[in-house]
Amino acid sequence: MLELAVKSLVAYLLGSLMGALLLGSVRGVDIRTLGSGNAGGTNALRTQGRWFALGVVVIDVGKGWFAGGVLPALALPGLPIDPDNGRAWVTLACAAAVTLGHVYPVWFEFRGGKGAATLVGVLLGVAPRLLPPMLAVWLCTVLLTGYVGLGTMLGAISLPIWLIWRGAPEPALLVFAVGMGLFVVYTHRANISRMWNGTENRAHRLWLLRGRSAASR
Repeated sequence: MLELAVKSLVAYLLGSLMGALLLGSVRGVDIRTLGSGNAGGTNALRTQGRWFALGVVVIDVGKGWFAGGVLPALALPGLPIDPDNGRAWVTLACAAAVTLGHVYPVWFEFRGGKGAATLVGVLLGVAPRLLPPMLAVWLCTVLLTGYVGLGTMLGAISLPIWLIWRGAPEPALLVFAVGMGLFVVYTHRANISRMWNGTENRAHRLWLLRGRSAASR
């Protein structure tokens, strides 16, 4: 139990290292005061450019991958691996904790991102087979609607649906997928409000239907 608690705490603290805010401190900007106010890759791209956003994504995906794919198997100094802990539950506890840290970072006044990039990194380390269907749902949604946030929410929600459809999912992984799907929807509640009000930004370069509409004029 001690191993589970300590590694979950380490994962949370790691998640609190925000790529956008770390790189922003070097550049002298706080992107939480710019654009949508979100400390994530999409707002970084819109307000700081592609290279800054790429650095943000590398950091945020990387910490998710480490917390989910490396940390659970590490024997930390003074903390041996507890054979009584189910490895799946330790892994997914770390995965959830790093995502939570990204959204509510203790180092940055609990004002972070929305968890999407970190969740991608977690899946890369824990269950890479889930990435293709999630990314396919995201891409199709963005191409059809132009809404990146909607694509992210539907991609996250598709995880437990995909697991159930494939049959006999691991209980721990299914609990994690359901929890993360709901959590990502919650973190995008402002996007839902803006879409409802018609003020949400669209990814015009990826919005396929807009391109067809423009071409027909």
